[in-house]
Amino acid sequence: MSQPPTKHVPLQAYAPASSLEAARTFHDVMGRRRSVRFFSDKPVPREIIEEIVAAAGTAPSGANKQPWRFVAVERADLKQKIREGAEAEERAFYDRRANDDWLLDLEALGTDDNKPFLEIAPWLVIIFKLMKDDAEGRRTDQVYYVNESVGIATGLFLAAAQHAGLATLTHTPSPMKFLGPILGRPDYERPFLLIPVGYPAEGCTVPDITRKPLEDILVFDAGTQ
Repeated sequence: MSQPPTKHVPLQAYAPASSLEAARTFHDVMGRRRSVRFFSDKPVPREIIEEIVAAAGTAPSGANKQPWRFVAVERADLKQKIREGAEAEERAFYDRRANDDWLLDLEALGTDDNKPFLEIAPWLVIIFKLMKDDAEGRRTDQVYYVNESVGIATGLFLAAAQHAGLATLTHTPSPMKFLGPILGRPDYERPFLLIPVGYPAEGCTVPDITRKPLEDILVFDAGTQ
């Protein structure tokens, strides 16, 4: 016998006094978001991390499978192991894996294989994508649109952290397979992103970059006659 479809409930809609003003305020907050590599060691309460991850967990996902797991690391010994693993991969990247064009693009940002922020930031949040559904009561263990779903959840995580006044960095040492064994994760959990989270260091600087103007990223009514 097939199971009954999920029941529907009334939508609890969010209705700001002005949608335009709400959109402008959110744009202003997010417009200040930058990738930070200089963190303060000022503690960030666990409750803030919990709220940020809870916000990320509201993301839509294929068949509502929610194929993500957020592993929050505060312990110094684990952060040291993660830094050692990440820097080993980064050295290989800069020495032989990256092509000349990639290195040229990174040169303007001043990045290298030294990653002290992985030990200084009070939290490292590693986002794993689940390659099977391990939830209790699941109908099947299949997952769908995993990269898209986890990518959306990651975006919400970054936005929630910014809204809370925290700095983040989307760090992607590649490959990231070393993270699973360090954190004791099962094989079906695959590292997606490593995100240091904390307050920016006093006097923190970031690369002087600009974002594409709206007319370069938005097209209305595209198509052919």
